[in-house]
Amino acid sequence: MIQDIYPHKLHNEFIPDRPLDPAGAAFIIRGPEVLCRFEGDAVALPRVSDFPDAGEYRFLFTLDDAPCYLAVDADVEPPEGWEYCAVKGLRSRAAGPRETIFAAWTAFQLANWYADNRYCGRCGKPTHVATDERAVVCDACRRRIYPRIIPAVIVGVTNGDSILTTKYKGRDIPFYALIAGFTEIGETLEETVAREVMEEAGLRVKNIRYYKSQPWGIVDDLLAGFYCDVDGSTEIHMDANELKEAVWTRREDVEGQPNDFSLTHEMMMVFKAGKEPK
Repeated sequence: MIQDIYPHKLHNEFIPDRPLDPAGAAFIIRGPEVLCRFEGDAVALPRVSDFPDAGEYRFLFTLDDAPCYLAVDADVEPPEGWEYCAVKGLRSRAAGPRETIFAAWTAFQLANWYADNRYCGRCGKPTHVATDERAVVCDACRRRIYPRIIPAVIVGVTNGDSILTTKYKGRDIPFYALIAGFTEIGETLEETVAREVMEEAGLRVKNIRYYKSQPWGIVDDLLAGFYCDVDGSTEIHMDANELKEAVWTRREDVEGQPNDFSLTHEMMMVFKAGKEPK
């Protein structure tokens, strides 16, 4: 999956007073896009020294021993060889390096959090970046705001040697995925699994078992993967407002996604190999 970058390591410790290193990676983000360049199917990020006048650089995290910074309020026109690419699009445009793409997704999540919390959502007054932890603080009411992480589930619904595969409506994505959805207030992850499968496919489930989790920074998610068995009728009653296709797919007919970045892909391939938790 995208976070599996060993032997590399993303260290997300908050170091507010780390000196600016000109050799550090610079995340220059404009809306949904990040400044980068492509060398074949590999993506490269700029260094601080490439754009020293981009504005204030804010320390984010380290990748191995290399510091990574966010260029705050940067207004940079890409010089020759550089371009702005949609952060979500890195997955399809570049095969790697995996650690660079994962760092870009994580930086994008933090950049959006900083941008969304310049003002307090409670009293409307300006905030400032805390110096003792990764938070922003309201100057007026002293409220502390932390990075937002949204829990969601990925669900492999099994029916013997078949698994429920889906395609979402309104998305130009040719490959199949699994049932997924966000956890609601007051709901357990297991309850989310049962509700989402019922809402999207009209199926009851049992034997819900946890598989693995994944950070998915491009939409602030923490994904929790579960397998479960269909309980009773196997007739699919698809929610046409959410899905354009929902089918039972035989184990041997399961096709993965174009790369191995996602938890969805891994869960489909685990089922194909007959190695899903029982």
